[in-house]
Amino acid sequence: MPVDGCFTHDGLTLLYIAGSPDKKGKANSTQNLQQRVRYHFKGNADGSTLRRSLGILLAKESGYSLRRVGSGKKMTLTNKGEQWLDLWMQENAFVTWIENEEPWDLENKLLNSLSIPLNIQGNKHHPYAALLTQIRNLAIVQAEEVDVVDDNDPRV
Repeated sequence: MPVDGCFTHDGLTLLYIAGSPDKKGKANSTQNLQQRVRYHFKGNADGSTLRRSLGILLAKESGYSLRRVGSGKKMTLTNKGEQWLDLWMQENAFVTWIENEEPWDLENKLLNSLSIPLNIQGNKHHPYAALLTQIRNLAIVQAEEVDVVDDNDPRV
């Protein structure tokens, strides 16, 4: 992933941003920023675009690819893959935040003024966004071509 031009501070590189609420008019959103961050760190790839991107990009290293699980409607990295990503994120991902009355506006301004390679939505101008979209789409196609796994099976 290209990090040229990304904002760095104390050796840390900004690769993804998110706000909550993410759109004007969603001030009474059921998910606040703390819940959103928690889900990125402890949720699964079906409900977190950040986890999905990281999981797909790290699949060769982790050994866990995107898979259809349960009824086949959800796609995750399987329980063991999600656990692997949890540990990877604990060691490699850092969070910071800023309070803002209009976080959707701030997110848009940041996406248009900084290089933030892991964001796709609202970031079409970034050269990596199109490639990341292709990589994610290929992973989805590959997941649809293999059998659904039982996400409660401790072996997967």
